[in-house]
Amino acid sequence: MTRQRLSHLTPLALLGLLMGLADLSLGSTGEDEDYYMQELLTRDQYNQVQMLEKPVASIPNRHERPSQNPAKKVPKGKALSGRQTDKTTADAKSVKTANKKAEKNKKSTLKAPNSISEEGQYNSIKEECPPMGLETLKIDDFQLHASTTKRYGLGAQRGRLNIQAGLYEDDLYDGAWCAGRDDPLQWFEVDARRLTKFTGVITQGRSSLWSSDWVTSYKVMVSNDSHTWITLKNGSEDLIFSGNREKEIPVRNIFPTPVVARYIRVNPRSWFNSGSICMRVEILGCPMPDPNNYYHRRNEVITTDDLDFRHHSYKEMRQLMKVVNEMCPNITRIYNIGKSQNGLKLYAIEISDNPGEHEVGEPEFRYTAGCHGNEVLGRELLLLLMQFMCLEYLSGNQRIRHLVEETRIHLLPSVNPDGYEKAFEVGSELSGWSLGRWSNDGIDIHHNFPDLNSILWEAEVKKWIPRKMFNHHVPIPEWYQSTNASVALETRALIAWMEKMPFVLGGNLQGGELVVTFPYDKTRSQGVTREHTPTPDDHVFRWLAFSYASTHRLMTDANQRVCHTENFAKEDGTINGASWHTAAGSMNDFSYLHTNCFELSMYVGCDKFPHESELPEEWENNRESLLVFMEQVHRGIKGVVRDVQGRGIANAIISVEGISHDIRTAADGDYWRLLNPGEYRVTARAEGYSLISKKCEVGYEMGATRCDFVIGRTNLSRIKEIMEKFNKQPIKLPVRQLQARRSRERRLGT
Repeated sequence: MTRQRLSHLTPLALLGLLMGLADLSLGSTGEDEDYYMQELLTRDQYNQVQMLEKPVASIPNRHERPSQNPAKKVPKGKALSGRQTDKTTADAKSVKTANKKAEKNKKSTLKAPNSISEEGQYNSIKEECPPMGLETLKIDDFQLHASTTKRYGLGAQRGRLNIQAGLYEDDLYDGAWCAGRDDPLQWFEVDARRLTKFTGVITQGRSSLWSSDWVTSYKVMVSNDSHTWITLKNGSEDLIFSGNREKEIPVRNIFPTPVVARYIRVNPRSWFNSGSICMRVEILGCPMPDPNNYYHRRNEVITTDDLDFRHHSYKEMRQLMKVVNEMCPNITRIYNIGKSQNGLKLYAIEISDNPGEHEVGEPEFRYTAGCHGNEVLGRELLLLLMQFMCLEYLSGNQRIRHLVEETRIHLLPSVNPDGYEKAFEVGSELSGWSLGRWSNDGIDIHHNFPDLNSILWEAEVKKWIPRKMFNHHVPIPEWYQSTNASVALETRALIAWMEKMPFVLGGNLQGGELVVTFPYDKTRSQGVTREHTPTPDDHVFRWLAFSYASTHRLMTDANQRVCHTENFAKEDGTINGASWHTAAGSMNDFSYLHTNCFELSMYVGCDKFPHESELPEEWENNRESLLVFMEQVHRGIKGVVRDVQGRGIANAIISVEGISHDIRTAADGDYWRLLNPGEYRVTARAEGYSLISKKCEVGYEMGATRCDFVIGRTNLSRIKEIMEKFNKQPIKLPVRQLQARRSRERRLGT
């Protein structure tokens, strides 16, 4: 580098170049640990293709859980985290213990120039930075470049960790960056747009059903001007990093020494012998302080909420719920709805001004999360929500107070704790796309409910409704309730909970996309994978979905890049479930057809398991949406169905003219019917009672319209009641007709 060029570099830039040129300690090659599907990976060992140079060494793949980092700092000022001080102290102790062990090992081991000490390994972990945001889209497409590209759908913009391919892999949305040529001159580049301390790289192969493409080793180069590049060295030779052994399991490599630069390149050196150069990448890096950097300030999101922004294990989740309960004992109650396959209790927290009681006229709302254990963001959002509501209620926030006093809210943060523990053990960047998704016995809980759609649609074709079957509260088939049915314990617990509580509205938080889906989730036409299949309440569901999506910071942003393959922003961030992909037995369809509850799915982020440093921003993205959607439980009509004595009538049917889906009253005779603004003719009826109809008007202002009913007994039911009271059988109609005929015959005979 010439003196002129050096003179233009800042001290930080010079520091980065010097660090890149410095001698790097050499690590011994470690075997990768395959944390899941180990028995399925039967591929042959990698065959190295011809390279320009023979690899000098490989950095061992670091699969340690991020939360186990000895020097990982816990965010400061978390009012609800009573264990953070202890945790920090424990972390400090673990570092000291590790360093002591390292000192012992150093004394008994010769310091070869090409070896890395235990102490050095711990120090490298200390320097680990969070992901820069290829997966979360904080790094935009214009910051990604590549030497060559096979086609646009395999361009640099697709080289993001965990990105998923489209259904047809020759379209614009394929599953990796793939080089146009298979040679060691190819590279994948990230422009950080500011000086950044790079500490590591995570790689995957190509997401594909048909192709097997991944990189088995690579070099890393850095630059400050994108013209002069420095390769990470081991002494005088280039450092070669171990890559992937298959296409889905992420592999992380931590640099022995952090490197400060603006640009970073990954240069594949070898690849799977039957495949091509294809990669999905995440870069670990910490931006260097630069208050004048426009790009950083433009994308910066800061939260003012003092909450516990970190990932919680099962025990930590339980402890946090207990802390919230102790802070707000008058409005919270912790209970469990059952157990997981591994025996972990499914804890829920109730938030209400009278916890533990159903108040007549007060609707019940639920949020659930973690049906797929690896979709962690929803779980943490609910833990943040319960903290937020407790603190805001105590501080006198009128909006939160009104919500708590007028609604009975239930939050179930972890439906699948067994799956979550698997993903949590590996860590946010290494869990891949599917580890922990299913229950412990391999069941997708969200799609494990009985298929009531087919039962209802068959009855409609046979014209059994309403003569033989109702258009609502479709019964669960007997085969599903048998002990031999493939039904997860978690699913059975959810069903019992849904049947017990008179829920009106619910949302299940999922991950991996930015969209809100609403029923039906199953296509009505057989053999069709995508087809718009609306419910009779389609207009209501569309509004409910839009209420969440429109208040989310990113879902309706036209400039937001698609997470994987679908541009949901053009549909206002919402979609009918069956229009996206058909799925029988979903929680949403079951809830609508078997109970009174309208259920939707919120896919709250592109990254299923974001790094905990991303949690404050994700909270800001979703906070308003979470509150607004809860408030929609007060939209429509509500009331009580009573008899002439003023007693509430349970199980009365509420019908709305023009909507072929009814609901039923709760045990006290109260009901809630979600409706959009307008005028409706509503009918209330119950077995043994006369039906009654009235007009009910729903306004645009928030708050359900009161629409009560008083219905009297029918003459026939009163006669039956009197006859049964005196232990006599009711007179049957054929006998009465026979007596009347004989009486007429006598009169005519006389």
